[in-house]
Amino acid sequence: MRLTILGGGGFRVPLVYGALLEDRAEGRVTRVVLHDVDAGRLRAIARVLAEQAAGVPDAPEVTVTTDLDEALRDAAFVFSAIRVGGLEGRAHDERVALAEGVLGQETVGAGGIAYGLRTVPVAVDIARRVARLAPDAWVINFTNPAGLVTEAMSRHLGDRVIGICDSPVGLGRRIARVLGARPGEAWVDYVGLNHLGWVRGLRVAGRDELPRLLADPVLLGSFEEGRLFGADWLRSLGAIPNEYLHYYYFTREAVQAYRRADRTRGAFLHDQQARFYAGVAEPGAPALELWNRTRAEREATYMAENREAAGAGEREDEDLSGGYEDVALALMRAIARDERATLILNVRNRGTLAPLDGDAVIEVPCLVDASGAHPVSVDPLPDHATGLVCAVKAVEREVLAAARSGSRATAVKAFALHPLVDSVNVARRLVDGYTAVHPGLAYLG
Repeated sequence: MRLTILGGGGFRVPLVYGALLEDRAEGRVTRVVLHDVDAGRLRAIARVLAEQAAGVPDAPEVTVTTDLDEALRDAAFVFSAIRVGGLEGRAHDERVALAEGVLGQETVGAGGIAYGLRTVPVAVDIARRVARLAPDAWVINFTNPAGLVTEAMSRHLGDRVIGICDSPVGLGRRIARVLGARPGEAWVDYVGLNHLGWVRGLRVAGRDELPRLLADPVLLGSFEEGRLFGADWLRSLGAIPNEYLHYYYFTREAVQAYRRADRTRGAFLHDQQARFYAGVAEPGAPALELWNRTRAEREATYMAENREAAGAGEREDEDLSGGYEDVALALMRAIARDERATLILNVRNRGTLAPLDGDAVIEVPCLVDASGAHPVSVDPLPDHATGLVCAVKAVEREVLAAARSGSRATAVKAFALHPLVDSVNVARRLVDGYTAVHPGLAYLG
């Protein structure tokens, strides 16, 4: 079976390949095609994968190409993990927003809108090419903003594109761990949009154990989200939010922490990865060792500003491992082998979550089999969560409309309607700032 990875020169590709190396079942991936627009990054990651595969019998064959059509032909699965504008673009997203006193995080607020405006036209082109060159392929979208990009692609691929994110998986795993349950045996009642969801229950053997967690301040203080949001606020909500909701519930503190930082997250990753790729390019460099060291630093510093603002301390050792590669492989196995699985995924709503329409992509538990991912019916969200979900989905729709029409006015509307942008005039200046630094936004008239 052939797997194509778009963004194949990306830093996290070895996580996926490492998971593939552990899969020995019949019907596994036998060939991996890496595609990227940067040939140097492709060569670097191919070196890491070659060292990973050393001594592994029947390791999946790896080929690289900068030709998108060649990469897509005959693919059974396509992992889309592109970053339009690179990490330099992410750093611009952060700085332009922070200069206006608003959040520039890559998926939340102004930064997420800018990233979406750059990415949607490219993602739509990919979706059209998949539909033409590999109509039977399944597309698993890693590209952020994951829900928005998945919805853009679904307009051309229907239910054959599915978005994934490791945040809900990690959250469910942490809650299960502090409650003494095995994550694989727990049903996580999670619902919302990508990076905007809540765990409302965790059932083990039919019993909801979340009330026990919310009633125990010691347990609440023993895991990352408990420290990030605080026990009192979690009890008030009656749920455990995805970590990205810290940007909504503690906006002022988050912006202040980001403005105090020596560098933005994007600038940090840009410099870190530039060192990594330059190091791997050196003859004889230990590519896998360099990658492992760089990855450990990357994971340890994840959302550091938010933890600083909340006084949440360092990340737990158990949270320094990845997770999205496990979700992606579980999804692919469930479809390819009809191995039924329950996974939290980004899929079309299909009446699952009122009051959103059927085509709105939401993040919700799904039953997965050979016919794809099927969202599980969920209870309505409380009013405050419904308000946030509807507001952010309305922004996503304006981003899609702006990308389709090239309308500057629609782009301004997308920024102005976001809950984390507090002025129409700020929205106008954000559009001016982003179009000045991003060639990829030249289409906005």
